[in-house]
Amino acid sequence: MNLIKNWDPVANMFKKRLALWKLHPKLRQLSLSWKTRILLWLFSTATHAARRKDGTVNRRLLNFIQFRVPPSSKPINRVKTYDVVVDPTRNLWFRVFVPTQHSSDDLPLIVFFHGGAFVYFAPDVKVYDDMCRRMARKLAVVVVSVDYRLAPEYRYPVQHNDCFDVMKFLDDEENKLKWLPENVNISSCFLAGDSAGGNIAHHVAQRACESSFRQLKVIGLVAIQPFFGGEERTNSEKELEGGPVLSLERTYWYWNAFMPMGEGYTRDHPIINVSGPKAVDISQMDFPATIVVMTGFDALVDWQKRYYEWLNKSGKEAYLVEYLNMCHGFYVFPELPESEQLLSEVKDFTHKVIEKL
Repeated sequence: MNLIKNWDPVANMFKKRLALWKLHPKLRQLSLSWKTRILLWLFSTATHAARRKDGTVNRRLLNFIQFRVPPSSKPINRVKTYDVVVDPTRNLWFRVFVPTQHSSDDLPLIVFFHGGAFVYFAPDVKVYDDMCRRMARKLAVVVVSVDYRLAPEYRYPVQHNDCFDVMKFLDDEENKLKWLPENVNISSCFLAGDSAGGNIAHHVAQRACESSFRQLKVIGLVAIQPFFGGEERTNSEKELEGGPVLSLERTYWYWNAFMPMGEGYTRDHPIINVSGPKAVDISQMDFPATIVVMTGFDALVDWQKRYYEWLNKSGKEAYLVEYLNMCHGFYVFPELPESEQLLSEVKDFTHKVIEKL
């Protein structure tokens, strides 16, 4: 009790957040254990505290929640990993996840872009190392998890350019032979990302449609709760204000940290509002089949629904998966049944796309 009293601001914030989740007519239906709720609160508190008033981020403070994991040449849970440097001058690198139980198979490639509002995380942060390890093992795929530079130190278009440059790196025959396992098939490439990574995955897929890769072929897109937005304040943003992980105030801060300063950008820029009034016309593009994952307790869910509907209206193959009682970021908690269900849904999607080739 004395410890809590000596840390009153944090204790009071914790009590208020738990009370909100308990009393909010919608948030009461959120299907999370107290352990998961506390972990979410710790993440929300730490990331909130790391955001300075001048628009910068306290990276040292974030290290308390961003536990780093080294690569493992010795398989852990039947997956080995190693890191590849693409460009040391900008610290551009990726981590490769290779499932060892499928050593003789022709494995698809998943290029994964992590979430974190363009501001947080990396492939070697434990939650994403664990997530990609599970993905490689359970989907029987080789995963390349990209470490792009973060905002606000680096603003748009740095993140999207970094990720697309990794695609060009992988398409090079010499790089492929040197850095990827022999049993990977890069002509069966899926792009995947969660939150901000979902945003990046969409735009990289769009750029891939306009590029001439020699070997790499993007055949599918997995957009997990993609981080989209706009100038309008949607119903979900209003109804779920104060919910776990994301709030309207936070999303606005992240967009301000991400977009270039003094350029006159608004949140209706197509990099943010992909299906809005300034949307790029993809109707004539060979845009890949897409699965959109959303949840009932994500403040961004209305933007994600519009994205799915826009894909359909553009004549693209699109699938929708919704977990009504989950919140933003649920997939990084392996103890949640829905987290396992998501992997099964993505596995079915990849098989469906490959079977049509």
